Amino acid sequence: MPRSNQPRRRGRRPASAPVDDEALADRDRLLAGVGRRETHADGEWFVRTVSGAASTKTYRCPGCDHEVVPGTPHVVVWRADAVVAFGGLDDRRHWHTPCWSARGRRGRR
Repeated sequence: MPRSNQPRRRGRRPASAPVDDEALADRDRLLAGVGRRETHADGEWFVRTVSGAASTKTYRCPGCDHEVVPGTPHVVVWRADAVVAFGGLDDRRHWHTPCWSARGRRGRR
């Protein structure tokens, strides 16, 4: 008699926990490469991490006013309430990761 590849027990799968709609939206953004959502005193922001290998252009960091040179890991930030889903090109800013983390502790230049 041929062997069956079907499982012998057909029990019910355990019920999954309820999922928050915002958590699903954040997960979808991460999977799409949009990044995470952060809340700060000045509003909500989308923050996307860029690896050094993916960094190919030079940008000006608004935190320290120095260049973010190609090959430098950094973050791309834009307001969460931007009209365009990905934030327009003019709305995105490239920050050094430590500059973005420390921006609330020091005055902006």
